[in-house]
Amino acid sequence: MITTTRISALALVAALSGCATTGGASNPQDPLEGFNRAVFTFNDKLDQVALKPVATAYRDWLPSFVQTGINNFFGNLGDVWSAVNGYLQGSGVDGTTAVMRVAVNTTFGLGGLLDVSSAAGLQKKNKDFGQTLGKWGVSPGPYVVLPLFGPSNVRDTAAFPVDLYGDVWTYKYPVRWRNTGTVVRLIDKRANLLDAGTLLEEAALDKYEFVRDAYTQRRQSQIDGPGKDDDPKADDGASK
Repeated sequence: MITTTRISALALVAALSGCATTGGASNPQDPLEGFNRAVFTFNDKLDQVALKPVATAYRDWLPSFVQTGINNFFGNLGDVWSAVNGYLQGSGVDGTTAVMRVAVNTTFGLGGLLDVSSAAGLQKKNKDFGQTLGKWGVSPGPYVVLPLFGPSNVRDTAAFPVDLYGDVWTYKYPVRWRNTGTVVRLIDKRANLLDAGTLLEEAALDKYEFVRDAYTQRRQSQIDGPGKDDDPKADDGASK
C-alpha cells in the first residue's frame, strides 16, 4: 500500500523537477510542463497496459448490480470525509446532508450497498481537503501531474495525505482486506471512466492539454460554485 510518506516524496520530486523545466513554458499555470508531460505519458502507458484492460474486464464480466453495489459502498464511506469537509468549508447544510446520507444508506441501504438517500432527495456532493483549502483562500499553485495519481496542483498535492488519513477505509483491518478493497475501489473508479476515456482519445488533439484544462476548470468550479458534482460516480469512493 502506498504510504503518505511516498506521496509527500512524489510531490517534492514534482516540485524540484519543475524548477528545472520552467523555462519556455507557454502556459503560466503550468510552469512544470516538461516534467508533467513526461509523467503524463508514463501514467497513460501504465493505464493502457495494466489498469484499463482490468477495468474493461471488470465492467464487461461483473454483473452490473455488483458493480453498483461496490460503487455505492465506497461512495458511502466517502460521504464521511465529505461531511467533515462540508463543515470545514462553513456549509452546515452540506455537512449535515452528508451525515444523513451515511446514516440512511448504512441503516437502510444494506451497509451502503444501496444508495437509498439519493432517492430520498439527499444530494451527494464530493468534498475533499483540497477544496477546503481553496475555500479558505489557498492558491492552487502550479499544475502538477503526480506519478500514478495523475492531475493535481501544489495545493491539492499538499492536501492529499490529509485526504488519505480522512478516508475511513484507511483504518480497515486486517490489512489484506484493506489492500484488496483499495484495488477493487481503484478498478471500479477506472471502469466508470472508460467511456469518458474513449471520447477523450477520439476528440482531443492533445490529451495532456485537454486533461490539464479540464482538471483545472473543474477544481475551480468546485470551489467557486455551490459544490455540486456534475458526475458523482467519477469520484465515489476514490482518492482524487
